This record gives sequence, structure tokens and C-alpha cells, in this order.
Amino acid sequence: MWMRNRTSSSDFILLGLLVRSKATGFVFTVIFAIFVVAVMANLIMIFLIQVDSRLHTPMYFLLSQLSIMDSLFICTTVPKLLVDMVSKEKTISFVGCGIQIFLYLTMIGSEFFLLGLMAYDRYVAVCNPLRYPVLMNRKVCLLLAAGAWFGGSLDGFLLTPITMNVPYCSSRRINHFFCEIPAVLRLACADTSLYEALMYVCCVLMLLIPVSIISTSYSLILLAVHRMRSVEGRKKALTTCSSHLTVVSIFYGAAFYTYVLPQSFHTPEKDKVVSAFYTIVTPMLNPLIYSLRNKDVIGAFKRIFTRCSLSQKVVTSNA
Repeated sequence: MWMRNRTSSSDFILLGLLVRSKATGFVFTVIFAIFVVAVMANLIMIFLIQVDSRLHTPMYFLLSQLSIMDSLFICTTVPKLLVDMVSKEKTISFVGCGIQIFLYLTMIGSEFFLLGLMAYDRYVAVCNPLRYPVLMNRKVCLLLAAGAWFGGSLDGFLLTPITMNVPYCSSRRINHFFCEIPAVLRLACADTSLYEALMYVCCVLMLLIPVSIISTSYSLILLAVHRMRSVEGRKKALTTCSSHLTVVSIFYGAAFYTYVLPQSFHTPEKDKVVSAFYTIVTPMLNPLIYSLRNKDVIGAFKRIFTRCSLSQKVVTSNA
């Protein structure tokens, strides 16, 4: 088993996001603020979708799954990063490193597939509006969400055991702020070219499948929009899809750099910046993009806020 017992000498040392920087205090404050905003925004999004009946639609069900993934994703790396920034002990156990690798692979893989399925949902809504309730019924939505989670966890179960069974040298200093596979493999004593080739193929497939779904869906959507005679209908269709396309561009762009571009394009400093973007910033941006640009979510928030205010006034008046 890859989670076998190890001595303390097998613990890894995470050098962190900043190495010997005087700006640690400022960066800590910024990352902590982003972390709080990201967790709160995603939890609020999940709460609104669960409570407001007007948001009980396939699109918002899938969006709630995205918020769950983003919450777990940012909680996989950032708490450890924040602790390391204020602590002299920057070690992570062998088991802890394996768990971190598995969780972030599962979350990023699940999000890959979910974003593809969300594009399919938009295709059905725009191109087959009359059949939308049938094609995207509750059972189908649950199966799609389960498929996204399964696909992500499959990636984690495949790559984590191989990574943790690679023989590592005496140096355990990972030049990163979390156990990301490319950074961990730099410490390997054995030749990892075969495994890196396998990981490359796996990551390309993980990107290719959802990207194909997204490309096909939006090509058909653009054709449908082009045929629309109503200007209002075109505007509504494009507005519906714009938030999803923004999230896809941000998330897939960072993932493409990390897992698809050859090693000649990579440096530890660039890798840390890109990783920080998609593990810290993206989970905060996703709910903000979907909420600030979405009248339904803003309306749900106002209704819940008004209901809570009225309840508070009633309690105060009866006291």
C-alpha cells in the first residue's frame, strides 16, 4: 500500500510560495482574505441554490456541484500554506502529501468534467428548450454529477499511488507550497520519464474529453444563435453562456500550462504563480462570476435577505 508506515525522515519540506521574502505578512493577509471570501461565496451559493425554489433547475444544480468542488479544492492547499507562512515547521508527512495529491487531483479532475457537462446543459437549454426538462431531468443531472466526481476520483486513484511509490532522494525539499506532482517528481532518484509520459497522456485525455464537449456544444449554440431572428433572444442566449465561458477560459488555461506544456516552458517560480492562480484565486472567482453576472442569483440573495430582515423585525417587535 502507498500509505504504508514511514519514518519521520521521509517527511517532505515545503519551501512555500515565497522563499525568504520580506513581504510574507502582506501576502499572508491577501491569501487569507481570498480564502475567506472564496469559502463564504461558495457556501452562500450552495445555500441559495438549496433554499430558493426558483434556482431548482439543472443549471444551478450543476453550479452547486462546482461550488462544492471549489470549496474542497481551496481547503486542500490553502490552510496548510497559511500555517507554513507563520510557522518555522514547514514539513508535511509522507501520508499527508499523498492525501493532498489525491484530493487536488480528484477536485481538479472532477471540475474538468463538470465544466464540460455544464456546456452540454447550456447546449440543451439554447438549442432544445422545449425538450430541456426531459433531457435534463433530475435523474440525468444526478448521473452527470456522479460521472464528474467519478472521473475526477479515477484520476486521483490512478496517479497518486504511482507518485508515492517513486523512490525519492535524501533531499526532501519541495520547491512549492503544496504537493503538486511535477514539483514532487523533481526529487525522484529514479528515471520518471515513463511515468511522466503516462501522466501527460492522462492529463491530455482529461482535458480533451471535456474540451471536445465544450467546443461541440458552443459551436452548435453559436449556430442556433445565428439563426435566431430575435435580438433579445440572441442577447439572452449569449448572456446565459458568457459566465460559463469565462470560468472555462480561466480554469483550462492554467491547467493547460501546468499539465500539457513541455518542461522547457516551466520554472519553479512560474509553476508556483500559475498553481496559486488556479488553486487560490479561481475558487474565489467562480462564484463571483456566476453571482455578479446572474440576475437569478442576485434576486435569490435579495429575497433571502429581505425574508431574514422581516423575521428579525418580527422577533424584535414581539420581544
